[in-house]
Amino acid sequence: MSNLYTNEDPGSSRRGFLKKSAAGSMAALSLKDLLSIPSVGGPAPVKPDHVIRAVPENLVWGYFGADVPPVARIKDGDVAAIDTISTVGIPQKDPEVFFKSQNLPIDAHAREIIDALQKVPLEPSGIRGHMLTGPIYIEGAEPGDSLEVRIMDLPIRSTYGINAVRVGGGGLPDEVKTSETFVYRYDKRKSTASTVDGVDIPLRPFMGVMALSPPPEKGRVSSIPPDFFGGNLDIKHLTKGTTIYLPVSVPGGLFTVGDCHTAQGNGEVSGTAIEASLALVGKFIVHKGKTLKQVRAETPTHFIAIGLDPDLRLAMKNALMEAVKFISEELGFTFNQALSIASTGVDFEVSQVVDRTLGVHAMIPKSIFTKKKFAYWS
Repeated sequence: MSNLYTNEDPGSSRRGFLKKSAAGSMAALSLKDLLSIPSVGGPAPVKPDHVIRAVPENLVWGYFGADVPPVARIKDGDVAAIDTISTVGIPQKDPEVFFKSQNLPIDAHAREIIDALQKVPLEPSGIRGHMLTGPIYIEGAEPGDSLEVRIMDLPIRSTYGINAVRVGGGGLPDEVKTSETFVYRYDKRKSTASTVDGVDIPLRPFMGVMALSPPPEKGRVSSIPPDFFGGNLDIKHLTKGTTIYLPVSVPGGLFTVGDCHTAQGNGEVSGTAIEASLALVGKFIVHKGKTLKQVRAETPTHFIAIGLDPDLRLAMKNALMEAVKFISEELGFTFNQALSIASTGVDFEVSQVVDRTLGVHAMIPKSIFTKKKFAYWS
């Protein structure tokens, strides 16, 4: 079996806390300053080699591209802590009014958001999308390789998150008559979020967007629709202790992250999750010559195959094909055996139905393969 799934660790010796971020020295805030709620689940926190702040010069507003200059460079095997912010529901014109109207403090975290809204330029072509941190150049990553990102921690950086219901948006675009913003406040003791009395949503932080750059010929593309290089996958299972594998299309890969969520149901049917500000603490490992045509993921208990298409039926078909290919090619079964296994032992879930390109992911349980042993880092 390929070391992409046995999880050999070429960078296990790199453990030092070096704080060698590009442009990171401008921020006065530390991760410790901003941690309002402990991370949820998975292995214990780790000390990163790099800290990359959510300051305007480290952010892009809604796009990926091979020509976007990296904000930091890291080595194969390094651990990076990457701050992210969410601007969902907060008006660009006068963001302070939003914080005051919702009885939210204009603290250091709010200032990060205000600075981003006021100082991060929009893409002149009109491309729109999420507020993202990056891109980050991973030394040694070349086209034809794949990048493994081990999600080691996802600390929450604020005391609240926002869900928006918009006219013309979400899964019921013709039914929503008025737009409304819901502020979910966190209960640290219970690790839940609530906006309506009597309804507590469990916190399960994850990053909605994790992407490498598309190939140069694609130019700059919006972060809204996901694609084979990752992006706005919105797969709620990619929590602390899981892994994503991304195909490398440009030198250095150019990893970008954001659209951070503290909870989401499969489908993301209002058009948003509980949009929040998180830090991604991830270990970046290059797999030389391991070519992927589609992003994949892994948890301690499942492999995740992903299908994408603007047509949900074709997204489902693509997820099925990816699952069958994975079971046959990586685990050593015939095509027909793999299809039978997929039909009897694999769950297919709708990731999201609101991002132009829709997503279905296949949850392939490791436990059904009783004669195989799968090493996993967590």
